[in-house]
Amino acid sequence: MSDDLPVDPAPSPPPRPDDRSGGLEELRVLAAPRRRTVDDPMFTAPGLPGTFRLQLFTAAGVRPVAVATQVPGEGMGLMNGVERYAGAVWERHCPDEEAPPVWVERQLWPGGARQESCLRRVVFAGADGYRPHRPRWTALTHEELEELVGAEVATDRGTGYVPRPAEPEPRLVFEEFAVVRLGRPRPFREPDCMPAGVPWWRRWHRQVLPRRGARSCCWYHGGDWHAVNALALEVLRRARAQDVDGDDMEDFAVAQASAAGAGGWQTQALATLFSLADAIQPDRGTGYINGQHRAQAMLEAGVRRTVVLRHVYEP
Repeated sequence: MSDDLPVDPAPSPPPRPDDRSGGLEELRVLAAPRRRTVDDPMFTAPGLPGTFRLQLFTAAGVRPVAVATQVPGEGMGLMNGVERYAGAVWERHCPDEEAPPVWVERQLWPGGARQESCLRRVVFAGADGYRPHRPRWTALTHEELEELVGAEVATDRGTGYVPRPAEPEPRLVFEEFAVVRLGRPRPFREPDCMPAGVPWWRRWHRQVLPRRGARSCCWYHGGDWHAVNALALEVLRRARAQDVDGDDMEDFAVAQASAAGAGGWQTQALATLFSLADAIQPDRGTGYINGQHRAQAMLEAGVRRTVVLRHVYEP
């Protein structure tokens, strides 16, 4: 495996835990009778990397409320693409508003999936033009959503959904990977502690003088990635010896973490490395399909080896 220097990528972030602090009082302030003025089962816009069902609720003198619903297979997920999706709805349907619509999303997962198909409100810290930034997710019940909009809200995908044509199914392969070979991250959701990616000279410096321990700034810096990846490589070795299927790797990793006595953050971080939805996936060339925030945290810590997910298409 070559240790060539990495170069710049395109951004793509992973999901983070919900924060419910202060949300209920704000919802009461925003609540008002609205009516559903848009129900687009396949909302998209030029340059958007996916589709979703858009329900927009409006009334004179109050902020619009946008409810986005999506199933797997529609392109970039709602959480990863929230800034672009919310900005596109803002620009197309309520361009005269000073702030983006109140954004609520629901990613629908198939039965048996580890992820939960729950409603989440997204609060943005600000916006540049029609691009909101620095989102924060807050759990929301269906009753709270209907109280917010003052109308009935559908939470299914709708009858107008048109699935994308089926593509050839790849073989999912988890493999060991040199962290210094990952593309340069460009995280944009944690700008205070991840301001500008990790340049080549800093990543090599950290390989010589690694950094361990946790910081309180964000989830990504919340634990020891050296310990997580040491366990991840052992999980990968055992999974290969037992011929564990790619679909079962996340459950297998969590079981191994439990057996090893790993703590909550370490177990969660390990699970993301073996999750088909959240695994670090280098893009062809220099970018990321997913995982650049965790990649930055590992580069800053001087982690040497990690686990990535490859989609291998058989000839």
